[in-house]
Amino acid sequence: MHGAGGGRPLDFAQPTKGEMTMATRFVTRGLAALALIAALVSAAAAQNYPERPIRMIVSIAAGSLTDVIMRAAANELSPRLGQPVVIENRGGAAGIPGAQACTASAGDGYTICVVFHNQLSFNPVMFSNLPYDVDKDMVLITRLFFLIESLAVHPSTGVNTVAELRALAQSNTKKLNWGTLGQGSAPELFLRWINNQWRTDIVGIPYRGGGPMAQALAANDIQVGGVGLGNFLGLAEGGKIKLLAVSAPRRSALAPNVMTFQEAGLDGYKQRGWWGLAAPKGTPEALVSRLNAEFVRLFSDQNFVAFLDKQAVVAAPTSPAEFAAFVKEDRVLAASLVKLANTPVQEYKPGAP
Repeated sequence: MHGAGGGRPLDFAQPTKGEMTMATRFVTRGLAALALIAALVSAAAAQNYPERPIRMIVSIAAGSLTDVIMRAAANELSPRLGQPVVIENRGGAAGIPGAQACTASAGDGYTICVVFHNQLSFNPVMFSNLPYDVDKDMVLITRLFFLIESLAVHPSTGVNTVAELRALAQSNTKKLNWGTLGQGSAPELFLRWINNQWRTDIVGIPYRGGGPMAQALAANDIQVGGVGLGNFLGLAEGGKIKLLAVSAPRRSALAPNVMTFQEAGLDGYKQRGWWGLAAPKGTPEALVSRLNAEFVRLFSDQNFVAFLDKQAVVAAPTSPAEFAAFVKEDRVLAASLVKLANTPVQEYKPGAP
């Protein structure tokens, strides 16, 4: 069918080159205008942010080392942000419930998530059915700090060194229970490696955080525990537990008489615990930048770093891009440790401790 003037067909006509060029320019300009509007809206939102309290999901039990640190951080940041930072603890199960709560939240800048090595590095290579995808469902903000890991026992074991603990475990004269943070957690993998190396059968008992684990060790509910040194220091000073080793290049000034993992013969398993900050997907870039700036400033502050030193952690804040590159590298290390611990891919069972 042709138009009244006998021109080109009205239906199914191919646009001319000029028409295509004009259309392309129109779309390009439209997209650029939309991007500019979005950037202006985001900048305006960042300028007024925050306008209400911020929820901070901490993937560990209350009273644990990281919980103590992040509550101190929240107290410092609340006046700077002009709004309260409210802690919500979601511990246990290798951090999976915490990650799930984070990724199910709105990406509006009013939920931030304190994340750690299990959630971002170990779990993706450990579990076949994670209820979250860290690479798609989270926005990384900054790494915060490294842990100085430690190994401790209850005094009733009668051991003073890792070598003596090994001999006791191999003798089968005393049943030993070892505290973990649940199925697939880094402490559980470390125990698996120990059992493989020592040809022992020490039993793993799950806890929702280093704080509850430390209390269980002091009560002799478990005989061995391995988490951040800061969880154990007070109990060790009070004689309620015995420190055997710390995972640091050199002996810690907080426990100068305690061997390093290398000195104690545990350097074959080079785990490095760390914690960082993330947000649910969709969190505006301007808000991520604001949060990054605030947390990096705090975790670089001389007084706050001195506080962290006393908790046996090493401040290590980064940009979002640096944190993402670090996680990519750390996941490769995690995969090698999972293999070293002779642990197959597992199925996550919701409700597990």
